[in-house]
Amino acid sequence: MSTSSEHQTHLVLENYIGGKFVACGDSIDSYDPSTGQVYCSVPDSGQDEVNAAVAAAKEAFPDWSSRSPEQRAQVLNKLADLIEANLDEFAQAESKDQGKTLAFARTVDIPRSVHNFRFFASSVLHHTNDSTQMDHMGCLNYTVRSPVGVAGLISPWNLPLYLLTWKIAPAVAAGNTVVAKPSEMTSVTAWMMCKLMQEAGVPPGVINIVFGSGPKAGDTLVGHPDVPLVSFTGSTATAQRITERSAPYCKKLSLELGGKNPALIFADADLEQCVATTVRSSFSNQGEICLCTSRVYVERSIYPQFLEKFVAAARKWKTGAPSDPGSNNGALISKEHLEKVRSFVALARSEGATVHCGEGVDRLELPAQHAGGYFLPATVLTGVADSSRVMQEEIFGPVVCVSPFDTEEEAVARGNNVRFGLGAVVWSRDVGRVHRVAGRIQAGLVWTNCWLIRDLNLPFGGMKSSGTGREGGRDSYHFFTEVKTICVKH
Repeated sequence: MSTSSEHQTHLVLENYIGGKFVACGDSIDSYDPSTGQVYCSVPDSGQDEVNAAVAAAKEAFPDWSSRSPEQRAQVLNKLADLIEANLDEFAQAESKDQGKTLAFARTVDIPRSVHNFRFFASSVLHHTNDSTQMDHMGCLNYTVRSPVGVAGLISPWNLPLYLLTWKIAPAVAAGNTVVAKPSEMTSVTAWMMCKLMQEAGVPPGVINIVFGSGPKAGDTLVGHPDVPLVSFTGSTATAQRITERSAPYCKKLSLELGGKNPALIFADADLEQCVATTVRSSFSNQGEICLCTSRVYVERSIYPQFLEKFVAAARKWKTGAPSDPGSNNGALISKEHLEKVRSFVALARSEGATVHCGEGVDRLELPAQHAGGYFLPATVLTGVADSSRVMQEEIFGPVVCVSPFDTEEEAVARGNNVRFGLGAVVWSRDVGRVHRVAGRIQAGLVWTNCWLIRDLNLPFGGMKSSGTGREGGRDSYHFFTEVKTICVKH
């Protein structure tokens, strides 16, 4: 734990347990990615803190779960109103903590966090249960759904409040209590939300937030015998550890993991719209969205034309100070992550790939105060083999590979030729082809002639190494409840 005098000027976060802020003896330094400077001290929670949070959640469960969906919805709506009333403050904090542009935090992260609470406050009121009659047996069967108990929620650093609320909202709407662990790299907006809990009418213990690292706080949470359900968004490697830790307890798991998402662009695509959207789908939020496009396959007849337009558009995608309204991208999350993303570009180059723009090609002009920040410009690669690690592994940065194909069969086979299966985009004006290819692509979400248009009522999640389970209106309700079949003989 740092004890330097300048450390005192930093933001110091505390855990939120049983309706109170609780200090933690150990801490982790959190950096402002746009400057490379430590600016915040985050609790380094362990067993004691997690145990206290689980105990508080367990104690709060009987009362919270016995409230009507309407009563729970009222609390969620109030919390949404309070976050919305402080939208700018939350956006500033999210941008500083994560490195994303202020514009992205203002227009995407925080509004979506508000919407998550409102959406699940509403959707929980509209679920019905099944029933069947067995007149020949003189029986009526019906189902009831009950909250599970204490939900363990672990969210990542790329969309901090957005993905945390996507878990908290359905969990508490369904009547569960929660212990949530945000990423230790981006904890500030979760802590700010805790300050609004009391005013929103969240009873003590219903929402507990414990800050800390995955190996310490996260591991204790997923291995806790009183946490029957875990929802996790993050890496496939961490999900394997969570699966092992929770297996002895037969926990319910929802795992939303990485992606290596293809875009398949056919010769009859609307090229202007396709280029503009593919730049956005490749580089939005510094490429730090699990649904970002990282492999672009283009039909050979339009490949040179597409590549020229795409590289020109990528060059205009400005990487700069997060507070600059002209910036499309801010900084990557950490020094280590920046080095990892750079290493993929270096690997591609060593294997003979061409770097058309971005890393090592275009110089970044940054204000002096951001000279130590973790910035990387939009980078376009060609000549990368499908077998390369650059094509096979999730980079999670503003780096995209473009490659030509000859037939629909080849495009689908290459699109599916990775261990991930989260999202995909198909570009074609041929309606038959759109349906045919969308049906054959191994991905939980397929967009055609667009990207990232989401109806929260519908299932979200991936296949293969991109995860298990689905979340969304009905799917989240099913995940955060247990179903019971009751048979009554009359």
